Amino acid sequence: MAQDVLTIALPKGRILKEASVLFKAAGIDITPVMQDDRRLIFEGIAEGLRFMVIRSQDVPTYVEYGAADIGIAGKDVLLEQDKDLYEPLDLGIGVCRMMVAEPKELSEADNPKQWTHIRVATKYPNITLRHFLAKGIQVEIIKLYGSIEIAPLLGLSERIVDLVQTGETLRKNGLAEVEHIMNITSKLVCNRASLKTKPRMVKALVDSLGKAVAEAAKK
Repeated sequence: MAQDVLTIALPKGRILKEASVLFKAAGIDITPVMQDDRRLIFEGIAEGLRFMVIRSQDVPTYVEYGAADIGIAGKDVLLEQDKDLYEPLDLGIGVCRMMVAEPKELSEADNPKQWTHIRVATKYPNITLRHFLAKGIQVEIIKLYGSIEIAPLLGLSERIVDLVQTGETLRKNGLAEVEHIMNITSKLVCNRASLKTKPRMVKALVDSLGKAVAEAAKK
């Protein structure tokens, strides 16, 4: 990577929109990134910065291997993948929670404290396994890539582990939240080699975004 350019990996979707607000508050206007959903790499937007827009699940890999110096990734993705990254800043965006959910009828008489062996469908097998093993619960995990909510409806599993923002999708599919695993926000992550080769550029960006996050928290 060029030593005079900081490459930043941004995730597609809702987090990108929220991140754009923070960047603007930090004096970096990434509007061109928001206006073109076909390009993947953007140069010349801000001096010394290059942006790439990729799937959120791919951000940690690009940063860990040095294809990007810095990235934005949800804590769920970071914990699931367990990459060797430096996390200098919690951006306070992409706020949601990771929950265990099950059919509403089951939840009315169910007690998570009495679980001994359960079957769970999820996009997060590693987080799910660690959570239940720590509680001494045997868990059979079914890995899915989408449409997690229909798993209990079709008898694939009684329960699911997934991210919840408002809970509306769960309610529409007859599911109820029964156990909270963790709160999730998006983090700024950094390649460890970039910390040594581009320390001033990394620090300047982290400091600018840190001030923007602090100001946003006051509102």
